[in-house]
Order: sequence, then structure tokens, then C-alpha cells
Amino acid sequence: MSFPKYPEYKHTSVNWLEATPESWNLLQGKRVFSQRKERTFSEDQQLAASQVYGVIPQKKMMEMTGNKVMLALGGTNSFRRVAQDDFVISLRSFEGGIEHSAYNGCVSPAYTVLAPNRTIHPWFYRYLLKSRPYVSALQASTDSLRDGKSITFEQFGVIALPYPSVSEQRQIARFLDHETAKIDTLIHEQKRLIELLKEKRQAVISHAVTKGLDPDVPMKDSGVEWLGEVPAHWACMSFRYATRILRGKFGHRPRNDPALYDGAYPFIQTGDVARAEKYISEFKQTLNEKGAAVSASFPSGTLVMAIAANIGDTAILGFEAYAPDSVVGFQPRQDITLEFLKYSLDSSIQELEKTSTQSTQANLNIDRVGGVKGVFPPEDEQTKIVSFLDKMCEQFSILEKQATKSIALMVERRSALISAAVTGKIDVRDWQPPADESAFDEEVQQAGMEAEA
Repeated sequence: MSFPKYPEYKHTSVNWLEATPESWNLLQGKRVFSQRKERTFSEDQQLAASQVYGVIPQKKMMEMTGNKVMLALGGTNSFRRVAQDDFVISLRSFEGGIEHSAYNGCVSPAYTVLAPNRTIHPWFYRYLLKSRPYVSALQASTDSLRDGKSITFEQFGVIALPYPSVSEQRQIARFLDHETAKIDTLIHEQKRLIELLKEKRQAVISHAVTKGLDPDVPMKDSGVEWLGEVPAHWACMSFRYATRILRGKFGHRPRNDPALYDGAYPFIQTGDVARAEKYISEFKQTLNEKGAAVSASFPSGTLVMAIAANIGDTAILGFEAYAPDSVVGFQPRQDITLEFLKYSLDSSIQELEKTSTQSTQANLNIDRVGGVKGVFPPEDEQTKIVSFLDKMCEQFSILEKQATKSIALMVERRSALISAAVTGKIDVRDWQPPADESAFDEEVQQAGMEAEA
């Protein structure tokens, strides 16, 4: 979908805005916003700013993220009030823009509060102050990325901001609300598709490694609740008997001590396992002699599993590597193939999760992993099942990658549309939403086709 441009533009001396519509004003940030310094009231709720959630109550942030935060008592002298439709500069504003607040409350001294000092439509500036070109201007105005300090009001105040008429601000915000909602709907649908593909992949793997490929084979009760009936000629055993389990190790604290890294020894961690599809072929860190001495090595061809953070992720090492205690290795006995063992472990992820400990995050250990049971067919059947699952998983992987690419294209389109609207590169003054739902559906479908193109 294309939109018209304004009939006339004027060039500016502002680095981040080459030109603006002739009718728009350009004002320094301090002429549009003032720094709010009012002290908080005792009944004010404490707020926090996040790039993901915006400015929301600290208690709600705890519920949504699961992170524990320290709540301060209302009335603290150093805290500052935030009124609805204020904006908040956080320590991380240089990364994701300045956040709009839909709440009344207070924030700690780590934040700077911006209150409009002239009439604005807040949702226009909600889009503008998080738009890509403005965030780049914000980053260029400060050395916060290096020194860890928050962006100051003075730094914010000298950056020029577009100031169209309030009615035009409202119209641009109205347009963006509608158009971004369509894109967000499409993104949500693609994310849901990815989840469904993962669920289907898991179901296909579980069925193949616990029931086999022959629907007419005689079955028997496995005696294990989650396995149910299994082929009568398959062997049921705990993973501790089906494979030798190797412990990862990292005996030095702190683990991030730089004296242990940047050597000749590959060092894999849970993230490397999660990123791999079937085989680990690359790594992000290495150990030196000192680091290798406090870690444990796994030979090439070891099946590895993450037992902390993203528990249950598995991959096969394509090279000798060292691993910490958050990773375990498996070397199957002779009558069990490495690839079948991988799929068998993948099928047991829900059972593994049930056995994990829950503290700040889920964790497994060797005893818990070893105690879970699987079923194992003769080796020729294992080979056929692995071949079948490789083909099926490849198909799922292709579909997931297509959906992920679509999401990336739609996120880019959303960002570009916001930037174009708030900087006046497109003219939406005459834009009107569709007259009926059918027209809206057609636009949604068209937007999805454009994202796929």
C-alpha cells in the first residue's frame, strides 16, 4: 500500500530530519516538554519503564517478567511524580526510545520525567519518540552507551522535534493506531503458527519414537504413564541404562573471569545448544589452558543437552568441546543410534520438565535425566524412524523459517511506516479507516501478501 507525499517540503538543518512538510514547525525538545520535578505523594504507586511494556506499575512488571524488584515507600523525597501522558527517559532510552506513561504514579531518580508544556496529542509523540530515526538521534546525543549514565533532560532538550498542528498529530496517531494494529495482528498470527508447528513437530517425534511407524504392530503396556502402550518387541529402559551420561563442569567462580577465556579450546553453553538444529557446528566462546583445566571436555559426536535455562534442548557435537555444568553429554550403548537417542530425549521433554527443580529457573541434574524412561526398537527400525523424522523435521523447519522471515519483514514494515508518518514523509491527512469489516479484512490480507513478497 502506498501513500501520497505532502505537496511541499522545507529543508532543515537538523541532522536526523533532512526535510519536513512546509506547514510543520520544528521545536527543540525543551520547548515541547519540561522536566517534571514534583515530589511524589504517599499514595502514588511506583512505576517502571521498559522497552517491551512501556511505563507500567512496578508490581505489574514483577508479575509479567517474574523478576523480583525492590519497591520503595511512597513519599520518598528523591522520587518524582508521573502523570498520565507524561513520558519517561530511562537508563536504556538510547536503545529503544522514550516511553509513554498511561499511569499516574512515581519513579525513582534513575528516570527523567517529561511533561508536555504545550498542547500535544500524546499518542503522536508516543510513536515519534520511539521511532527509528529519533532513537538514532538520541543515541548520537549522548555517551551513555559508554559511561552507563542516563540521558539527561539537557541532552534530550536540544534535539529538535517535529510539531505539526494538534489536529494533524491526532490524525497521524489515528492512522498509525489502525495500520500498526493490522500488522500486529499478522505478526501474532505468524507467531501462533510457529508455536503450532513446534507442537506438531513434538507430537510427530513423540509418536514415532514411542509407537513406531507401523500402525498394525502388536502393542504392550509399557508400565510408564507418559509412554502408555508401546510396540511389544521394543525394550523399555531408563536413559541411565541406555546411555553413558557425561557431566559438564566449570569449577571456577566467577564464571565470567576473563582470565579463563580466549584460548584454543571450544567452549559450548546452553545458548549454543538452543541455536543448533541437529548438529552444533559453531561456538561463541573458547577457553585457554587455565579455563580448560577447570572444565570438562566432550568428544566429537557426543549428544549434548541443556539442563539449565532452556532445559531439554539437544544437539550433536560436531567437534570436541568443553562444557559447563549446565550441559550434560550422552554416549549411547552400541545397539542404540545417536540420532534415535536424540529424538527419544526430545520426545521426553515434558517428562524432563516435570522432574526439574523450580527456583529462579528450571534446572535438571544427571539423576533426574537418567531416571526418565524411553523405549528403543531394534537398530534397523531406529534407522527408519530417524530417516522419517529427519524429513518431517526438515519440512517443519522450512515452514518455521518462512514464518520467522515474514515476522521480520512485517516488523520492518511497521517500523518504516511509523518513521514515515511521524517525520512527514507520507501525507495521511485525508486517510480514513475502511468503511466496513470486509474492507479491513482485505487490507489485512493484502498486508500479509506484501510481507511475504
